[in-house]
Amino acid sequence: MKIIETPLAGLAIIEPKKFIDTRGFFLESFQERNYQKLLNVNFVQDNLSHSKKNVLRGLHYQVQQPQAKLVSVIKGCVFDVAVDIRKKSTTFGKWFGIILDDKNHRQLFIPKGFAHGFYVLSETADFHYKCSNYYNPATELGILWSDSNLSITWPKNNDVLLSEKDKLLPTLENIPQEHLFND
Repeated sequence: MKIIETPLAGLAIIEPKKFIDTRGFFLESFQERNYQKLLNVNFVQDNLSHSKKNVLRGLHYQVQQPQAKLVSVIKGCVFDVAVDIRKKSTTFGKWFGIILDDKNHRQLFIPKGFAHGFYVLSETADFHYKCSNYYNPATELGILWSDSNLSITWPKNNDVLLSEKDKLLPTLENIPQEHLFND
């Protein structure tokens, strides 16, 4: 596999090696030994979400039970975003976005200390997450997707479908310091 660094320290694009022939293709989407060696993380939970076009999920994170994530799209296409919320980071408040789809098979590794969200560009999308800690809805926090100070360039935002919870998320500047990462 190929690992591509991003401008945000620790956040990386992973391109699995794909073997293509007349029958189709084959790729290893995960092998514990390789990912442990390259990313130094153990994954304990897998999640799958199915969303329709214009759904935006996020920007979510957990401070009390922080999660590193390895995300990919099994079917469809999304614009995936990670925001650095590590208070001591030189890129605090900066974001990175990438198209993930069932054609490029790219993965995004999101270390602890980032908020994460995605916007569905295709008619539907099946989105896969590998997580380094267990999901706990009681400790989930988030940042408003449209926070003007973050200036995330979402591909389209006039028909965004959000959960009621995500509509009420605060902007980054209104999040208490104890709800951000110290690393």
